[in-house]
Amino acid sequence: MAATDEIQRLPEEGEIVIATVTQVTGHGAYVTLDEYNNMTGFLHISEIATGWIRNIERYIRPKQKAVLKVIRVNKVRGEVDTSLKQVSGEERKSKLIEVKKNDKAATFLDFIKSKLKLTDETVKEIEDVLLQKYDYLYDAFEAVSRKGLDAIQNINLSPEIKNAIEEASKRIPIPVVEISGIMEIILKKPNGIEIIKSTLANAEGSKGSANSTITYIGAPRYRIVVTAENFKVAEKFMNNTVEKLRANIEKQHGTFNFVRQDSKKSHTFQQVFNER
Repeated sequence: MAATDEIQRLPEEGEIVIATVTQVTGHGAYVTLDEYNNMTGFLHISEIATGWIRNIERYIRPKQKAVLKVIRVNKVRGEVDTSLKQVSGEERKSKLIEVKKNDKAATFLDFIKSKLKLTDETVKEIEDVLLQKYDYLYDAFEAVSRKGLDAIQNINLSPEIKNAIEEASKRIPIPVVEISGIMEIILKKPNGIEIIKSTLANAEGSKGSANSTITYIGAPRYRIVVTAENFKVAEKFMNNTVEKLRANIEKQHGTFNFVRQDSKKSHTFQQVFNER
């Protein structure tokens, strides 16, 4: 049984892993694979960099963390050969982001454990339940950060645990984009101003992650600002809102003109909890 478990913990060829350099020799380096219970792997000098290497420690040093690619796995012997030079810049970046997210998810679970005074077994059960729906734990917290408890509504967890997950998720910065434009609206009727105000008030509001606000600049100009989680959502919401406004104003025999302004992207944090 133990042998079978060991085989199951072996990485796959081509997998990108995080490793810690334990020993540097004249022909390469021995590493431990952080995500595989510190299993030993080997990084041959020919897989460190292209060309002749005069000094291995110019590239890797003991205790250093490295992003490596698994290039050979001997499942019988439990041996793993790795490569540094075969890891692309994009693969390295993606792996580091994954590790960072996993670390954050672990912090969130620690917060939930401390807050609710849970056992390690219960925390593991929460983790298993979330991973039935999401590929990574962090994805679950991020979904709750964006959508609230609706993101885990159908997951079999107690209301107390779900509320703790929501509280932890408020730590995640939510990407926010903002687009805006200037509307020039003219309606030559005795009650034209009242009609314009009523039309604009009805146009303000939210749908999903998108939200619009309209402010008065000075007759006949008004600014509309739309915020959303990404530009695609913001643009669609802006276009729909502006076209509805145009149709309503022109239906009243008024004139409507719209000019887009520059866009910007930022992050917003929900309420932050104290790490414990």
